[in-house]
Amino acid sequence: MLLGFDIGGTKCAVVIGSVVNDEIVIADKRVVATDKPVYEMIELLFSTAENLLQEHHLTAAELQGIGISCGGPLSSKKGLILSPPNLIGWDKIPIVKMAEERFKVKTLLQNDANACAVAEWKYGAGKGIDNLIFLTFGTGMGAGLILNGKLYSGPSDLAGEVGHIRLSEMGPVGFGKAGSFEGYCSGGGIAQLGQIKAREKLQVGETVSFCRTINDLPNISAKTIAEAALQGDELAIEVYRICAHYLGRGLAMLIDVLNPEMIILGSIYGRARQLLEPVMMEVIKQEAYAESVEACRIVPAGLGENIGDIAALSLALMSQE
Repeated sequence: MLLGFDIGGTKCAVVIGSVVNDEIVIADKRVVATDKPVYEMIELLFSTAENLLQEHHLTAAELQGIGISCGGPLSSKKGLILSPPNLIGWDKIPIVKMAEERFKVKTLLQNDANACAVAEWKYGAGKGIDNLIFLTFGTGMGAGLILNGKLYSGPSDLAGEVGHIRLSEMGPVGFGKAGSFEGYCSGGGIAQLGQIKAREKLQVGETVSFCRTINDLPNISAKTIAEAALQGDELAIEVYRICAHYLGRGLAMLIDVLNPEMIILGSIYGRARQLLEPVMMEVIKQEAYAESVEACRIVPAGLGENIGDIAALSLALMSQE
């Protein structure tokens, strides 16, 4: 059996599974909100894992490995979480040491983008592809790079932090930087864009379908904007059009620099592809080298909503390598 922790800025999952016919099969999982101070949160995750194992009549000694997938930056070599922008207070947290002391099982930590890239490469849309980029495109925006059939993480374990790239001088804030790739292309970034556009309309007395009053601005989310856009709301469509434009610009840079065979987009792209793809592809064709664009397929994550769970369990399996 394998145990995985998928740690995110909004929620965390604790999952157990196993390998059946060269595929990872999820046996069970629990989801908890990321709403406590760091060490209280880790204690909750560990106790949840112990309860889950107990419910399945398993002991930690029966585990083959533990995998921890978490938003970066982090150090997989040192087993430290290093102040991810979406995990306030998680600074130099020795989570691998804590897990190994608690469960007495070999544990591997990787950033969520790298973990998902490995999962998609081995079990999802990227099977058989030696050069691919996986983009999280969820709460944040990070990339996992599979280059020449190997995970590339860089000497400082910080390769793929594409969310930090500045795409404009002004714009929504992501990764602590206004106008960044993450600022425009993440759940939080889309919400910021929606709040800006809604405020403009509300202040001149116009109505907004996804936000009734100024006081409701904090309740705007990427999901509520997408729902309004899919129902034909022009303002919501405009928000996703802006996101798609900058998504295309960001992907065009990656295509020009790395010449990948495939780019796999997670979370939001899978749910809102029809709102994003036309403008995104138009920009990519305008900005990127034509032969590189022709060689690259852009697809949603093949593992769908289970990708984070499979990613964490993939790390548990890799912990023994």
